[in-house]
Amino acid sequence: MRDQTILIVDDEEKIRSLVASYLRDDGYGVREAETGEAAVDATRQLEPDLIILDVRMPGIDGFETLRRIRQFSDVYVIMLTARSEETDKVIGLEVGADDYLTKPFSPRELAARVKAVMRRGRNTARVDSTLVFSGLTIDPDRRQVLIDSAPIELTALEFDLLAALASAPGRVFTRRQLIDRVWGWDFFGEERIVDVHIRNIRKALDDPAEKPQFIGTVRGVGYRFLAEQR
Repeated sequence: MRDQTILIVDDEEKIRSLVASYLRDDGYGVREAETGEAAVDATRQLEPDLIILDVRMPGIDGFETLRRIRQFSDVYVIMLTARSEETDKVIGLEVGADDYLTKPFSPRELAARVKAVMRRGRNTARVDSTLVFSGLTIDPDRRQVLIDSAPIELTALEFDLLAALASAPGRVFTRRQLIDRVWGWDFFGEERIVDVHIRNIRKALDDPAEKPQFIGTVRGVGYRFLAEQR
């Protein structure tokens, strides 16, 4: 089994070196890129297990970098955002980030979040067989979602979140329960991350919150899957 590799993308050499030092101490292989363009190329060549991606960079910014990466890779991505820019967090999640951390940040906290993401495979809700609903099929073996037999695009995390909800139709999941099942119990971020990814899934499924067919909101609590399995 190959060593786990992390790609650090930031135009500030001091930040890259500091983060790399902590991650190497934890036993990860580390590669660096200082521009978005270099990050896209490195992702294609290295196929890293995780990317730490700064938002504010010269050339193409972190958002556009992530959009390009998501065209060919479901690699886990933690974005680094400016403390004053709340919208950065939301946009980052909408374009496919798995987690975010605001600058200035503690390298120890970042290292802890990396560990949590790397362990996510042991924490995700398991779906052992294909789930079939009216107009929707979720195939865990192929990690594929079909709407009326046509495949739709979801990130790896969005697939896991949809599968977690669909595995228990009618059950109400709190945001914290979904985080524990999909992100892992040791996730450090805010619970609102669930809302952003649910919005992405609804958009992909063409399932508006006002008249949902698949994902319903339970106000003040969380979400539940509405369709019944066939």
